[in-house]
Amino acid sequence: MCRHGGNWSTRVIEPGLLGKVLWVLGIIAWYIIRYPFQRRAKRTKTVHRMRSGSEIIGLGSALLGLGILPGLYVATGFPEAAGHPARYWLVIPGGLVFAMGLATFRWSHKALGRNWSITLEIREKHRVVCSGPYRFVRHPMYLSFLLMGIGQAMLLPNWISGMAGVVGCAVLFFLRINKEERMMQDGFGPEYAQYMKRTKRIIPFIY
Repeated sequence: MCRHGGNWSTRVIEPGLLGKVLWVLGIIAWYIIRYPFQRRAKRTKTVHRMRSGSEIIGLGSALLGLGILPGLYVATGFPEAAGHPARYWLVIPGGLVFAMGLATFRWSHKALGRNWSITLEIREKHRVVCSGPYRFVRHPMYLSFLLMGIGQAMLLPNWISGMAGVVGCAVLFFLRINKEERMMQDGFGPEYAQYMKRTKRIIPFIY
C-alpha cells in the first residue's frame, strides 16, 4: 500500500500475472511431490508391463496439455489470438482447485508407495490398494490431473493453453482406463472385481 499526495492506493498483482505465477508454482510443486516416489518406485522390480501406442499417445497428450502448451503460453504469450481477459474471481478459486489437485496427487502417491508407475505395470509384491483416496475412487491419480486441468483453465486466460490440460487429461483417461482395469483384473482376479463393485472410477459416488 502506497501514499501519493495524501491519497492511499493499493498495489496488487494483476490477475493475468497472478495466474501465471500460481501455475508455475503449482508445476514446481508437482515435480517436488513426484520425484521421491519415482526414485523409490524404480528400485522395485516390474513383473508385468502393458505398453501400446495408445498409451504413448495418452501420456503425450497429458504432457502437452498440462506442461508444454501452458508453459509456452506463460513464457511467450502464445497463442495470443486465443487470449481472454483475466479475472480475479477465476484466478483465485483456480489456484485453490489446482492446490486440491496437488493434494490429491500427493495423497495418491503416498497410498500407492512402490506400487506406483507412470506406465501400466504390476510390480513385485504389488497389491490392491484400498487405503487413502483409493477408499473412494479407483483412480485418484486421474482425478488429481483433472483438478489440475480445471485449475489451469481458470488460472491461464487463454482458451487453448488454459483448456489444454482438461483435454489432455481426458485423452489419457479414455485411452488407458479400460486397459488399466483389465490389467488389474487379470493380475488380482476376484479381489479387484470386489473392489470395483464398491468404488467409482474417478469421481466419488458419481462415476
